Amino acid sequence: MNSVERKMVEILSRGRENFGIVSVKAEFEAEGTRIEELLRLVVGIARAGGLPVTVKIGGCEAIRDLVEGKQIGVKYVVAPMVESAYAASKYVAAKNIVFTEDEQQDTDFLFNMETITGYENREALLAAIDIPHGADGIVFGRVDFTGSMGWPRTSINLQKTTDYALEIARLCKKAGKQLVMGGGVSIESVEALRQVHAVHLDRFETRKVVYNAGVALDSDIETGLLDAVHFELLWLQNKRDYYSGIALEDANRISMLELRWDELKHWKETGRNN
Repeated sequence: MNSVERKMVEILSRGRENFGIVSVKAEFEAEGTRIEELLRLVVGIARAGGLPVTVKIGGCEAIRDLVEGKQIGVKYVVAPMVESAYAASKYVAAKNIVFTEDEQQDTDFLFNMETITGYENREALLAAIDIPHGADGIVFGRVDFTGSMGWPRTSINLQKTTDYALEIARLCKKAGKQLVMGGGVSIESVEALRQVHAVHLDRFETRKVVYNAGVALDSDIETGLLDAVHFELLWLQNKRDYYSGIALEDANRISMLELRWDELKHWKETGRNN
């Protein structure tokens, strides 16, 4: 573990104890997380900080992503961009292929509601997962949701966006399903989070960190969210340094071989004729 990773572990440990951090998040979808990055995040950082991992898979039927999540032992699995009851049923079927009933006791399965189309199909989507061995809930993704209606990103914290989240909160509460809120969550989102939590909200998430809503909102949440930004920055810096190291690890030998190649070419072209 390097010094940057130790800082990341320190942030997670502090957040788990004081700000309600319950998971670290990675994405096969939007982030394009590589398996070696996920292993480093799980084994080297999250577990050292005493936390499980959330993985957003690449689609509702991304079997390979589900298999890799199972092998690593993720706590939460999230399927992106589920807009129809059929897509929700495909997700349920896929996770039931990969995870046995026994294994599902240790993993929660959710899907992203992140478009107006998904919202308009909200009751059918909930019905599709509210079956034996179905799924556990919804992640309401505000950035893509507002984008699907042509609204600017700056509208994620406006009341008109929160009103959509409140409707999903009411439906999830009635169905006994988890609700997570994401999409640009920051200090400016606290009022919206409090409104939704007053109805029903289990967790909320930034790009890399997931919080228990009740614990976080009763804490110094502004400091907790500031730590989430710091954690993501450190993660990206660590990732940059890791791949830069790989890119440069053979630099000296490449230089040596280039020099040798030039010498041999010169000898072939001129040396034998002198």
